[in-house]
Parts: sequence; structure tokens; C-alpha cells
Amino acid sequence: MEDKYSILKKVFGYDRFRPGQAEIVDAALAGRDVLAVMPTGAGKSVCYQVPALLLPGVTLVVSPLISLMQDQVRALVAAGVAAAYLNSSLTAGQQALMLRRAREGWYKIIYVAPERLMTQGFLRFAEAQPVSMVTVDEAHCISQWGHDFRPSYLQIRAFIEQLPARPVVTAFTATATARVRRDIEAQLGLHEPFRLTAGFDRPNLMLETRRLTESEKPRALIEFLLEQGDAPGIVYCGTVRQVEETAAMLQGLGIQAAAYHGQMDSARRRQNQEDFLFDRVQVMVATNAFGMGIDKPNVRFIVHYNMPKDLESYYQEAGRAGRDGEAARCVLFYAPNDVRLAQFFINKEEDEGDAPDEQRHAAAEEARERLKYMTFYATTPRCLRHELLHYFGEAAPARCRGCSNCLAPKAALPKARPAASAAPRRAAPAGPSAGVPAGADEQLLAALYAVRRELARKEKLPAFMIFPDAVLREICTRRPRTTADLLAISGIGEVKAARYGPAFLEAVRKGK
Repeated sequence: MEDKYSILKKVFGYDRFRPGQAEIVDAALAGRDVLAVMPTGAGKSVCYQVPALLLPGVTLVVSPLISLMQDQVRALVAAGVAAAYLNSSLTAGQQALMLRRAREGWYKIIYVAPERLMTQGFLRFAEAQPVSMVTVDEAHCISQWGHDFRPSYLQIRAFIEQLPARPVVTAFTATATARVRRDIEAQLGLHEPFRLTAGFDRPNLMLETRRLTESEKPRALIEFLLEQGDAPGIVYCGTVRQVEETAAMLQGLGIQAAAYHGQMDSARRRQNQEDFLFDRVQVMVATNAFGMGIDKPNVRFIVHYNMPKDLESYYQEAGRAGRDGEAARCVLFYAPNDVRLAQFFINKEEDEGDAPDEQRHAAAEEARERLKYMTFYATTPRCLRHELLHYFGEAAPARCRGCSNCLAPKAALPKARPAASAAPRRAAPAGPSAGVPAGADEQLLAALYAVRRELARKEKLPAFMIFPDAVLREICTRRPRTTADLLAISGIGEVKAARYGPAFLEAVRKGK
């Protein structure tokens, strides 16, 4: 009989859960609601995907962004899981086909945009098939006190209450203050949930702030990117115009960069995102419209070209670096004008928002208070890690010795390890020997990366969805001979071992 450990190994290739994951899985399997606050990279998806595969009915995952759904479903299907999504990217015919198949019981996990929950077709499906669990991802979007309020999230509770039988409800977010957590519980109507707030610290992230004038930022960005070699990363800008100008500047210098913002047509956004995920471009220059749920594990740096509006936004965006556990850099460029820009957007929302006047004014005051904390972080001489963790209510040493304020004035932060699969820049292509483990064969590692590139091309998947860099390095070091040897490597599940294993085993055989 399958249990949480057999599913974890067979589907995802891991022998053990990360801290907090097993407790969340147990609570959901026991029929208990869950509210989990886990930093980006802590493995939230496993916490609901494992119980989803053990519970008898279908699990619905409410997700705010098309890109998040597509990435998650693509990864699940590659691992042999029957999964699908429903959102506006599908044509009417595709939506009808997906719902028909859902009513027939084809899927175990369905990702759905909140706007689709109360449509007639989806309600008919939800009444026809038993729903065992509803998972709300990016749950802070339901709170007007959060940093990314989405009115469409307010439909979730009404949808749950219309189901023939109430399912388990699990809610996940990467950043939420105590007030936002209380609001999530109330808005979703959680029943005595199991609550878990994981540690917010990400020791592999090197935090840095730089105080610059607006005119100094372009040169500082270029110099920083040149230091990173061919490592992939994201540059966040505060406005659409700045995104376009910065992307054009980098492209003019021969840096493989793409732009992403909400005013682009959907086809261009989708293409640029695919280019980044598939390592066809090195740098994504974007507004905060990009990144929520982007599961690219080898992002080696995040640069905030402008200071965000609050620390919740900042840490969620910065946390998209280093999801594979390897060293990554998070650099914030600060100029006084950034505060004025953030205040402008707060005032605009207060004046033009859809909520009643009293709510808009209260939300604006809350946003101004959060902006004060963000400005303090950007300008403080104290330990950045300490200040960040303190904001989220977590104790931390006064000095971390791993941020720009704790290091000696002339010391430089360590460079992030370039990803071997990153797209090369026109000037210093990096070889796959970057980050080679001690004792590993550089030629064999290069061959393994070549095999992964070819499989990714044939399967039309990002390379990391075949196997992440850490798995390739482990194959290179351990030199497996059989499928059983492959399955002993963390991160290789049964379906992927059967589908992709022979090609990697052949490369190892030839490399001996």
C-alpha cells in the first residue's frame, strides 16, 4: 500500500521530506485544514501534491498566474502524474475538452484560475467528481492587508461552500505577516487549521543593498551582470518604461536579455518567458508581473533596479533566486526617487481602487507603513538578514557575515556559481565544467549536459524539468550503471528514470 514516503520517492525521487513538509502532508491526509507560510524554495508544492496523489478524489489548486499553472502541470506530467489546468490561455474548445475529461475522472490534480471557479462548466464538474482537497496557492492574495491583493480570490470560499461535501482546504504562501495570516484563515473559512510557519532564512542567498543615484544605476547593473558570467537571473524594474529601456540597453551590449510586463501582448509575454525557462536568454528584465510561481531552480541572481513597495514583495521576488540550494545573490539598488515612485502607486490605488472609500484609505495607510520598513531595509547599516527576519517575526543574530553590511567595506560578495546549462553570452561562453564537483570528470559532465539539452529539445521541456543541475553532478560523481543505481540518486523518480535514464546511462558508459 502506498504511503507518503513511497509517493515522494516514486514520483519526485526524494528519500526524505524537508522540514515541515511531512507534518503538512499528515495533517491534510488526516482531513485537517492547513495554513502554511513557507519561504520560496522550501518545497510548498510537494506539501499538497503528495496528499493529492494519496487522497481518493481530485485536488483543485487555485493559482493566480497562468505561468505558474503551466510550469507545475508540465513538471507533474513529466513525472507521470495526471494533471491539467484551466485558465484563459485555453481556447473555448480546449476548455470544454478539459472539463469533459475532468468529469470523466482523467485527472488527479487540476490547477484553476480563481476567476474560473464559479463558471457553470466548472461547477458542474465539481458536483460530478468528488473533490478531496482544495489548495490555495499564493494565499496572501486573498487579504487586502497583503502585498498582492486579488479580488478574484474572494470567490474561493463561496465555491467551497457550494461543493456537495466540504473538502480539506490547504493554503500556502511564502510571505505573510500575522495580520495577513489571520485574514487568510477568516476569508477562506479554515476550520481549526494546522498552522506552520517555516523559518524565513535562506542561508544560500547573499543579500546586498547599494545606494545609487538614478544616473549611476545603468553602469552599476552592467558591471554586476558582467561579474555573473553566464549565470541566469532576473532584473526587476518599477515601471514598464524602465523594463523596456533596460532590456534594450542590455541587448545592445550583447547580453541575452528579454523583457516581461503586463502591457505586452500575451503571445510576446509567453515567448519571452519560455525563452528564459528554456535557457535561450540569460536575463529576464521584468516588472513584478513576472515570477510568481516560476519554478526555475537555477536562477543565480535577482537585481531590484528599483526598491519594491514592501518587504513582503521584496523577499518573495528575491526568493526566486537559488531555489536549488546553491549560492545566489540578491541585490537591491536604492535611490531616493524609488520611495516617491512607490508612494505614487500607493496614492493611485487609493484614489482609483474598486473597494469602498474606507477600505481603500485603510489599505493605503497600511501600504505606507510597509513602505517605511522597506525604506529602512534599503538604507540601514545593520545586518540585512537580521532586519529582514526580524520584520517577519523571526529571531536572528545581530550579524550574519553574509550580507553587504556585515562584510568588510572592501570585501566583495562571493560570485554565484554559473549554471552550466545557461545560455551563453556573445562575449565568454561558460562550459559545463562550471561548478564541477571535486573528483568529477569534466568531459562526462559536459556529455551529460548535452544529453539533457537533447532530451529537453525532444520533449519540449525546460532542461531543469528533465533533471536539475544537482542531479547531473551526482550522476557524474557516482557513475550509475543501472536504473536501480539511478533511482538511488536524490531527485530521480521512477517515471523519469524509465523515460530518461537510458540516455544518461549510455553517456556514463561511454565516458568510462
